[in-house]
Amino acid sequence: MSMDRRHFLSLLGAAGTVATLGHSPVAQAEPAPAPAQDFDFIFLTDTHIQPELDATKGCDMAFKKMRTLKADFAIQGGDHIFDGLAVPKTRSISLFDLYDKTQQDLSLPVHHTIGNHDCLGIYTKSGIEPTDPQYGKKYYEEHVSKLYYSFEHKGTHFIVLDSIGLTPDRAYEGRIDAAQLQWLADDLKAQPAGTPIIVTSHIPIVSAIDSYSPVPATPPAHHGNTVANSSEVIQLFEGHNVLGVLQGHTHVNERVEWHGVPYITSGAVSGNWWQGTRLGAAEGFTVVSLRGGKLTTRYETYGFKSIDPHNT
Repeated sequence: MSMDRRHFLSLLGAAGTVATLGHSPVAQAEPAPAPAQDFDFIFLTDTHIQPELDATKGCDMAFKKMRTLKADFAIQGGDHIFDGLAVPKTRSISLFDLYDKTQQDLSLPVHHTIGNHDCLGIYTKSGIEPTDPQYGKKYYEEHVSKLYYSFEHKGTHFIVLDSIGLTPDRAYEGRIDAAQLQWLADDLKAQPAGTPIIVTSHIPIVSAIDSYSPVPATPPAHHGNTVANSSEVIQLFEGHNVLGVLQGHTHVNERVEWHGVPYITSGAVSGNWWQGTRLGAAEGFTVVSLRGGKLTTRYETYGFKSIDPHNT
């Protein structure tokens, strides 16, 4: 696969200086970072590509629409395919190949976020054993992207998180594990004061989805709609200039603000899993604009019509 070649990183740095006065060296303060530049980027999530339900056609339509917009790059918010959790390995790999070929129509650098459906063979019905070298997140990490990482663009610091916690009973929950929490704390501490920061997580860190979505007849075994240990993540954001947290997974458009940080969940490229609207959200993606250190978003649809609509 060739997704790695589209994982572009632009690195910015600043170096301090040391001046001397007579025999006494005097350390000069590091210069303040240059003001962040204005730019747009695309946040697309939950493509759930598959041959069925015209999903490949829909993804192609979405990518071609994105290409007409003035954007510096895209962030894929997770769930590239449907359904790595449950289908045989050959099917999952073929779906990743299909996604890769279709995404080439986007013609933009893309940063990737892992989603739960991007994990191979977690459900026993997939027939994939945990001993398989490509089980779980291993195929994604080897062929698509790092699981969590950060990058810079025009003075803004981006953090991409892995919010998929795999459970011993071969299921998943929303969770940022301990090692990643420590990495996140260190990454945030390394940023100069005032640096604008944008975070991406597939499973929402903050969401009101459980307040308005239908109550399932059988309670889920795991905390799957949001990150179970979100309070630990939110605490790390305190004192930093976090402009926004971009999220996917629920296929709805939603904005919840807490302590001045907007948690923005985007509707899905696939809508209601390629079967119409999801709680009123049509198939689409989010355009993110940075202007004067402020973040705004708008949701763009692209005209897909489901061949088997089950609108909710």
